[in-house]
Amino acid sequence: MVRLINRKNMDQVSNLAYRIMKVQEFFTYIREYNNPQITPCIYAMWHENQFCVHGLPDRGNVNILISNSLDGEIIARVCDKWGFQLCRGSSNRKGSVSGTLKMISKLKNGENIAIMVDGPRGPVHKVKSGAIVLAREANVPIIPVHWYSPDFTFVRFPSWDKMTSPIGPCRLLNIYGEPIYTDDKTDEQVAEEVRNSLLALEKSAPEKYQEARKLKLWNKRK
Repeated sequence: MVRLINRKNMDQVSNLAYRIMKVQEFFTYIREYNNPQITPCIYAMWHENQFCVHGLPDRGNVNILISNSLDGEIIARVCDKWGFQLCRGSSNRKGSVSGTLKMISKLKNGENIAIMVDGPRGPVHKVKSGAIVLAREANVPIIPVHWYSPDFTFVRFPSWDKMTSPIGPCRLLNIYGEPIYTDDKTDEQVAEEVRNSLLALEKSAPEKYQEARKLKLWNKRK
């Protein structure tokens, strides 16, 4: 089977993806709710909500781990144009160690990291150890992030992770949980805490969204 995406058309594909996202950016209105404003930190989100990184503050100070695969190269080029910092790694042992060391260095340098904690292939809503290892080694908190919108233009795709994204004009809210620290906790305890926080954010999202509307967050300049 011939791949639709290959090294010959990589530039065209990444440029097309970026243009589509850039157009959508003009119609995407993201506001923040309860961001603890801690730097450096690790923003943790489900893979389905990966596009919520668009609403993170100080995009140029946010690093995203992206694999060294062909698909990862496309994503990396788009994220680079979008203003994010990149950490490249892979699923093999050598690539994984390299990516981890890069991210620890970034955190210790005062930069933030964004991680999809159940990625890149699931299982859905199972927190993997990556974010926990980084938080422990760099001594920084994990901050759960969930995004939500009741607008019909906020859609869920039929992918393995049920990815969410705005398509057309959409008002969204990035909702942040309390910082989670690794001190005196096992990896399993931290993973459960992160999972429970993300699920709680999802459950409370409609209520928080209504509170944000009362505060008229979308009437204020970002």
